[in-house]
Amino acid sequence: MPHGDDGWRIRRTSADLDRLGETESVFALANGWVGWRGTLDEGEPCGMPGSYLNGFHEQHELTYPESGYAFPERSDTVISAPNAALIRLWADDEPLDLSTGTIRRHHQELDLRAGVVRRETEWVSPGGRGVRIRSTRLVSLTRRPVAAVDWAVEPLDEPVRLRVGADLLANQRVPERADDPRAASVIHDPLTGEIRRDDGLDGVLVHRTGRSGQRVAVAVAHRVEAPDEIATDTELTADRFRLALSGPVRPGERIRVTRFAAYECADVDGTPAGELADLVVAEAATARDDGFDALLTEQRAALDVAWTTADVELEGDPELQLAVRFSVFHLLQSGRADGDRTIPAKGLTGNGYDGHVLWDTEGYVLPVLTYLAPKLARSALRWRHAHLPEARDRAAELRLTGATYPWRTLSGRECSGYWPAGSAGLHVNADIADAVLRYVAATGDTAFLTECGAEVLIETARLWHGYGHFDDGGAFHLTGVTGPDEYSALVDDNVFTNLMARRNLRGAADAAEDCPEVAARLGVGTAEVAGWRAAADAMFVPYDGKRGVHEQSAGFTAQPEWDFAGTGEDDYPLLLHFPYLELYRKQVVKQADLVLAMLRCPGEFTAEEKTRNVAYYEARTVRDSSLSASAQAILAAEVGHLDLAYDLFAETAFQDLADLGDKTADGLHLASLAGAWLVVAQGFGGLRDDRGVLAFEPRLPRPITRLAFHLRRHGHRLRVTLTPQEARYELPDAGPGDAVELWHHGEQLRVTGDGPVTRPMPPVPDPGPEPQAPPGRRPERRAQEAGGD
Repeated sequence: MPHGDDGWRIRRTSADLDRLGETESVFALANGWVGWRGTLDEGEPCGMPGSYLNGFHEQHELTYPESGYAFPERSDTVISAPNAALIRLWADDEPLDLSTGTIRRHHQELDLRAGVVRRETEWVSPGGRGVRIRSTRLVSLTRRPVAAVDWAVEPLDEPVRLRVGADLLANQRVPERADDPRAASVIHDPLTGEIRRDDGLDGVLVHRTGRSGQRVAVAVAHRVEAPDEIATDTELTADRFRLALSGPVRPGERIRVTRFAAYECADVDGTPAGELADLVVAEAATARDDGFDALLTEQRAALDVAWTTADVELEGDPELQLAVRFSVFHLLQSGRADGDRTIPAKGLTGNGYDGHVLWDTEGYVLPVLTYLAPKLARSALRWRHAHLPEARDRAAELRLTGATYPWRTLSGRECSGYWPAGSAGLHVNADIADAVLRYVAATGDTAFLTECGAEVLIETARLWHGYGHFDDGGAFHLTGVTGPDEYSALVDDNVFTNLMARRNLRGAADAAEDCPEVAARLGVGTAEVAGWRAAADAMFVPYDGKRGVHEQSAGFTAQPEWDFAGTGEDDYPLLLHFPYLELYRKQVVKQADLVLAMLRCPGEFTAEEKTRNVAYYEARTVRDSSLSASAQAILAAEVGHLDLAYDLFAETAFQDLADLGDKTADGLHLASLAGAWLVVAQGFGGLRDDRGVLAFEPRLPRPITRLAFHLRRHGHRLRVTLTPQEARYELPDAGPGDAVELWHHGEQLRVTGDGPVTRPMPPVPDPGPEPQAPPGRRPERRAQEAGGD
């Protein structure tokens, strides 16, 4: 669980050093362009080093025992840019390594308000020499290419001869994990040096990749404070620039190195190497001239503005308060508003999933950013639009119409080797369309719809219309697909996919009518629009009348049940212990699928259907994916199982802070972090927005005595404050004439700048006994411990 005492700081001590990889992910800093993992400044010990640039990658071949038509032949994997965060230290020629010697004190802190990582370590070498290191690092939210670290060392009790090596290092070794098929591919020495040069205390390296055709330039500029006896030198090779300092330091003296780094990358056919080098040298020098304090001030100011909207106030559970703020912080630093860049599943915090972009972005992250930082959502959606050509090409290769977005990608091309649970996961196209529709509805950004959104909607609608078919009775079917549940593959009429495709088809029809110039340019006629609407209206939704529940896909409830009683605790996750052939044919659910459909398309289900569906699928869902708990929590809250919702909420919020899946070392689970906010707003706040209007049906679990959050709606900041007695809606920044229309438990309200609107919290209906999870798979109980009986 997180360490912290004020709701804004995550802390780690020497007791946490056995969790280095996890800490490096948790303490990662980024700005949507540059990402630094939270490694120790000295580089050792280290779980996994990483300095990432958004979209910077290398290619590798995909191999198959037996290939097939349209199997992707190449994949992309994220690679580390030259690491500018390394400042190595030797005390009387003994390297500082916290796995040796004696640690008197070790304290790392992620400050969520300041946007920095601070660290203080007191270490005594095996030879008895003691030093104290203090450092502060940041990745600038206001200066896209810039990251910086302020580092100082001093003796503890007696003079020490110190040697410092402030490195800019390319081709740093990254450990491989062969024990998990989900681990990243590792390409050793992916960079070839092109330019290396130094100038006084500063240096720059330019490298290129071998296959992806990219070039990266990193420059470092320094300020140094040291005793007069300290000698200064530089070392320069193709893969390393080092600022070296050495000499005796007495108690009361220190060596302080403040490093300012600047990162840029470009296609090899684009910006020449020399020009890229000059660019980063100028950016690093400007940051140095302005000074570290200026960067700190800018960082705090930017976060002060962001937190005005993004903060969540949760009273009654201090650990969850901190966890939710941690989640939102990492979402805020995952994207950029000033460039068309998207957000990988791990952000820029690690190399998990090879740094790929999956449906997690549009399915979980963008719904949050749409309400908290809409410009970040807009940028990510513009990235999808920019890669429509590759999506059209992939559709043509698959003999499909319209556009087919990749299951996994870095560059816009499909990066996932053929896999039924990926290649057939066509719902990614509807997830992207859904993110477009929600963004436009929440922001009123009609310019985006005209420039980008309508084209995405139209081309994905063409996919569904061409992929599906009408049966003899007039129903429209989507066969041979894989829904969100990856323990079911190549199924017919997956409810989530069908309902999301229906939303896609109707949204595209509306967009074609609202944007006639776009429709004309794409050759959309009235007959095609009518065909989309007809397919949407006739979309088949399988339902098991005998059991009174919706089928996750056609025939799902008739499949054999999974033998949960014979499945041991060590058999999870099932994908690592059972063949997919066994998983695919049984009623066992990896992650929310039908439940997620009820969240995304709530108007398609009655309240009674939701209650029965929640109970049925809770008993079959094992949550072997971090994507699951948030959706289950939201629906549990909606149907009235608030203790279960709260426990699932905690699982979502602590996914990375407690490393619940033993995968945090590979990078944070941004979708799970987003899920924490979604549970706050959609679960306990009861927010629904699928029909273009804001509707709230709030209900608080017992441990929460007060909950407040904000969201942006058509440029207005709406504040929602909930207590067990009442809901309060207000526009803190409203001017004359500003207003937001919303619904509270079925009552239409108009909120203006004249003052808050309050309404009582109605009693929670009795939903009956709590749904039973598979044996051993219920989330850890928290609600009863936190809230009492």
